[in-house]
Amino acid sequence: MQHTLNISSGKKNQLIYKTNMSWQTYVDEHLMCEIEGQGQHLTAAAIIGHDGSVWAQSSKFPQFKPEEIKGIMKDFDEPGHLAPTGLHVAGAKYMVIQGEPGAVIRGKKGTGGITIKKTGQALVFGIYEEPVTPGQCNMVVERLGDYLVDQGL
Repeated sequence: MQHTLNISSGKKNQLIYKTNMSWQTYVDEHLMCEIEGQGQHLTAAAIIGHDGSVWAQSSKFPQFKPEEIKGIMKDFDEPGHLAPTGLHVAGAKYMVIQGEPGAVIRGKKGTGGITIKKTGQALVFGIYEEPVTPGQCNMVVERLGDYLVDQGL
């Protein structure tokens, strides 16, 4: 069985999600994919369980600390928790910017940033640098996350 998701606004590019794909395939083909046919890619991406276990990650995804995942999970449970201190991933500090309480956390750091989408069982991470835009990162991460939510994952 295959599921089709149109990932680009108004274009014919489509991502095909197969129910038997490995988590690494989701990262490699659907998070680290070319964005909108422009030759751009996220810098790093991962799918991480709520408990901090790595389900799959790109080669450049930073080594996070368990307490960082705990802080992220707490922010999903108590939106605004990270705002005073910032979002930390592998020691890098991101300024928390507008997200969706309980569903999406977004952060900005210099010319790049991070988007984290919470699903029922996992966190979908995307890290980007220019020329990728925050909106492009949000689109890639949140659409995969929404798909996983729809699948009960």
